[in-house]
Amino acid sequence: MKYALVTGASRGIGKAISLRLAAKGIPVVVNYLKNKDAAEAVVAQIQEAGGMAELLPFDASQPSEIEKALDAWEEAHPDDHIYILVNNAGIRRDNVMFMMSDDEWHSVLDTTLNGFFYITRRLLKHMMPRKRGGRIVNVASLSGLKGLPGQTNYSAAKAALIGATKALAQEVAPRGVTVNAIAPGFIETDMTKDLAEEELRKLIPMGRFGKPEEVAALVEFLVSDGAAYITGEVININGGLYT
Repeated sequence: MKYALVTGASRGIGKAISLRLAAKGIPVVVNYLKNKDAAEAVVAQIQEAGGMAELLPFDASQPSEIEKALDAWEEAHPDDHIYILVNNAGIRRDNVMFMMSDDEWHSVLDTTLNGFFYITRRLLKHMMPRKRGGRIVNVASLSGLKGLPGQTNYSAAKAALIGATKALAQEVAPRGVTVNAIAPGFIETDMTKDLAEEELRKLIPMGRFGKPEEVAALVEFLVSDGAAYITGEVININGGLYT
């Protein structure tokens, strides 16, 4: 059976993606780090709707945790494999650069960029052999395309993720694996609730923040058979703010 692994899936965009994929009949592995109650609620919501889901906690910035968790999952699923990977885990530690601490810099890059590397490298071992194929979607950001003040760390991590997407797509295309990135703008999630939404809306041609479900719909398409010839792309979803 082909599974989808969504990292950082206990809330926001990750939650919406998990619900959307499960509604299409795809079994979903819901990853989380700290918020177990919220992650369990996502799994329960999927199961109540008739879908399949299970929890897989690990810290995306810690390679040993990732290896241990995926080893255990594969042991429990000898006849299954993860065909879809959505690298969504990420954190914000905003600060102006001259006041930014080492921890604020490294923690953001460790989760977003290094997490992508550790998890994707591990799962490619099973996507690549025998042209089994796979779908990888990396959740980047508007910040990684245009840069945003106070987010040098976050912008650096997301911009690097975009570059990695383009390079990896070329490496794995012969094996039937597609790799794409999406770059959401301002989306209604916990990560944006501390922003000045009233003012920011004025900058967005559509005049509103996006919804997690709209981002999830894009991911659903990119992991479908209909998107089998799309790879190495970065797709904006920002209401026209940056095109």
